[in-house]
Amino acid sequence: MKSSPKAPLFARCWFCWLPIAPLVSPAALADNWPQWRGPEGTGVSADRNLPLHWSTNENVRWRSALPDRGNSTPIVWSNRVFITQAIEKENRRTVMCFNRADGQLLWQTGVTWAGKEVTHETNPLCSASPVTDGGRVIASFASAGLYCYDFSGRELWHRDLGRQAHIWGNGASPVVHGDLCFLNFGPGERTFLIAANKATGQTVWQANEPGGNSGEEKPGEKPNWVGSWSTPIIARVNGREELIMSWPGRVAAYDPKTGRELWTCGGLNPLVYTSPLYAEGIVVAMGGFMGSALAVTAGGAGDVTGTHRLWHHPKTKQRIGSGVVHDGHIYILNDPGVAECYELKTGQLLWEERIAGKGPDNSSWSSPVLTGDHLYVINHSGDAFVLRASPKFELLATNSLGEPDNASLAVSDGDIFIRTQRALWCIAETRGSLKQ
Repeated sequence: MKSSPKAPLFARCWFCWLPIAPLVSPAALADNWPQWRGPEGTGVSADRNLPLHWSTNENVRWRSALPDRGNSTPIVWSNRVFITQAIEKENRRTVMCFNRADGQLLWQTGVTWAGKEVTHETNPLCSASPVTDGGRVIASFASAGLYCYDFSGRELWHRDLGRQAHIWGNGASPVVHGDLCFLNFGPGERTFLIAANKATGQTVWQANEPGGNSGEEKPGEKPNWVGSWSTPIIARVNGREELIMSWPGRVAAYDPKTGRELWTCGGLNPLVYTSPLYAEGIVVAMGGFMGSALAVTAGGAGDVTGTHRLWHHPKTKQRIGSGVVHDGHIYILNDPGVAECYELKTGQLLWEERIAGKGPDNSSWSSPVLTGDHLYVINHSGDAFVLRASPKFELLATNSLGEPDNASLAVSDGDIFIRTQRALWCIAETRGSLKQ
């Protein structure tokens, strides 16, 4: 496969019904990080006890070596930490489960799939993060299927959704809400948003989207780069739930129970890597390579481009990681390593700063995590930054692990979980020795 210049992409078993009760009470949900970008899929955590500083020998509870590289982000439920992990030489796609206390591997299970699935060299298979409801773990293995396991690693069901084919691979993560599991299956010639019963895997609804192609370059033809790697979010708007999804060219909202499209707003470019944002009744959607951005008031009906769109940036920097909203402002770290702050309602840029660490590569695919007024985000070199979420730029800390990183951070009850290309780390305020 020929790599494209500045190749853009993103940094994310169905056979029986079993009633599974959550392992912890609903009150403990706030301490969990059950899906890509946390409890609400917005990158916001109620945690206020995260460490500000760490290194390879400071505030490290444990480090567990991983068998292969990977881009997916960990999820956390109670005393378990889960990641998706491909074993490239074995054609294996797996879920790994670790003991939160000491990083011990409890189990690893998955599927062997030897079919050819193209992807970019920087985007290994299994880049989608898993999701859990406290009783089951669901992972998208793209062409190899959508798989569900219990907390002991036993397969509950799987679904074959067909082949995925795009030169940059895939990366959209499944989302669980109520009794349903949602997945953006694409990009490529076949692209659709599916809602499956989380207990059985049966399709509840499917919304097909016009597909593109594999994005591969053909002699004498300009490549047609089209696709969405976006993971949807669920927002409650004026008493109704809206499933919000960013597509090539537009952002749209669906009724999560039926799949009926509620509204759509145009203005995005053909490549979309980020997840949508929602706060204060406003949806923000951002494109990727040579991208665009827009804000639209949620809760409309039909095409609301001319009536509800608040602002539109036709061209922006390359964006792969998703942003976060705090106190009327949007914060994001772009692919080139430039952090930005915008006003939510107007789209006005308040500041932009290039942030750099000790490593050689300051670009980033990571999505920031917000706790209080602190933003945590990491770059490709494994240099993590803590910024003040403020209309005035303030860098609070720079912490380096010295290992390449394409994933985002996960946080839970005072712990920061970092998945590098070599290991899974647990960062916490501790005086104990490193366990690995």
